[in-house]
Amino acid sequence: MLFAGAGYRVVLYDTVESQVTAALADIQQQLTKLEESQLLKGSLSSQQQFALISGTNDLAKAATDAIYVQENVPENLEIKKKVFQQLDELASEKTILASSTSCLVPSKFTAGLKHSSQCIVAHPINPPYYVPLVELMPAPYTSADVIQRAKAIHIECGQQPVVFRKEIEGFGINRLQYALLNECLRLVQDDVMSVEDIDKVMSYGLGHRYAFMGPLQTALLNAEGLPNYCDRYGETIVRVSETYGPTPTWKADDPVIQEVQRQFDAVGLGVDQLPARRAWRDENLARLAKLKQE
Repeated sequence: MLFAGAGYRVVLYDTVESQVTAALADIQQQLTKLEESQLLKGSLSSQQQFALISGTNDLAKAATDAIYVQENVPENLEIKKKVFQQLDELASEKTILASSTSCLVPSKFTAGLKHSSQCIVAHPINPPYYVPLVELMPAPYTSADVIQRAKAIHIECGQQPVVFRKEIEGFGINRLQYALLNECLRLVQDDVMSVEDIDKVMSYGLGHRYAFMGPLQTALLNAEGLPNYCDRYGETIVRVSETYGPTPTWKADDPVIQEVQRQFDAVGLGVDQLPARRAWRDENLARLAKLKQE
């Protein structure tokens, strides 16, 4: 939808035709709702945007002559290698081959391809229509032109791309997110706080700041520059950091995972309630996105 909003013709591809049909129906419904709520991006109407979107279960029809391809297969290295090998055979010299992977560095699945210099990670954040960040991670051999063209396309679509200078597992958002999640589990495991109260620390505390500025700028504003911040809080940060425990296993049968889910179930956030909660999340993200545009 973001690409169509910028006026690009978009072709959806899936091996299962019914998936494509269902996706098109969902997109049409979403575009209509966005227009009704005055949140539709771009200068085209919802009907004009939907007219730019089609679907196919033939990869050649989707990728041939494309200027940009966004791969969205599961986070499985072997599957990504296979898909990029297929795309490599269909790409022109101008095609940008982008992956939505959230953790895998591009050199793991694009090395040795004929068009390897045209490959890049373009990791969107879910749901991308309301969360504009896109992480652009090139491989060591990705051309500078591809990096700049990918960045320009995402800016044109209304997104906020960040470009990495080198490959690193997990990129930026997940490395920060995983550090936070690990400490959340440790606080539950050690019976320090409830799940509800841990989430409040973010939603009613850090989240209010981080919705408008990052953690480094937050630190900057909490003192008279970062060196002064270190003078004030550096020893405390090191002391507290040294109390962090080991990384949790993140296995489904781990007792702390079961305890977190038990607490969510107790407050009406069981698996059956998640679709409604996601809709609530998206509505709030839409309002926040609108506020940040003002």
